[in-house]
Amino acid sequence: MATLDDLRRTAAGLPGSEERATTGGAAWFVRGKLYAWECHPWPSIPPDMREIIAAELVVGVKVADPIDALALVQMAPDVFLRTTTPWGEPKVAFRMAHIDDDHLAELVTDAWRVQAPKYLRRELDSLGG
Repeated sequence: MATLDDLRRTAAGLPGSEERATTGGAAWFVRGKLYAWECHPWPSIPPDMREIIAAELVVGVKVADPIDALALVQMAPDVFLRTTTPWGEPKVAFRMAHIDDDHLAELVTDAWRVQAPKYLRRELDSLGG
């Protein structure tokens, strides 16, 4: 089971990454662009998804393409939520209690890559990330 500390550790190793407190919880940005965040049970979220988000830690991340998000949901519907809000698409939200550290690191790093400028992606690549 992954934790926010695991997410923080991964994000701290990504060039240009910064954590900020938001009204919905912690969020991570690269060069001002959001790439990962704690989900909050906003009223605009469908009721069944809102119940899950209210009951446990759910994290959202940016993805490269809506097809990527759909594939994750279809492969592991017990881990990935089918929808949250239309804001910030493409993205996917997942239940932290159902994901391991390695998969969390992969999702967060991929989300960072979606939002990071080329020079920061090259910097990460040169570090072996």
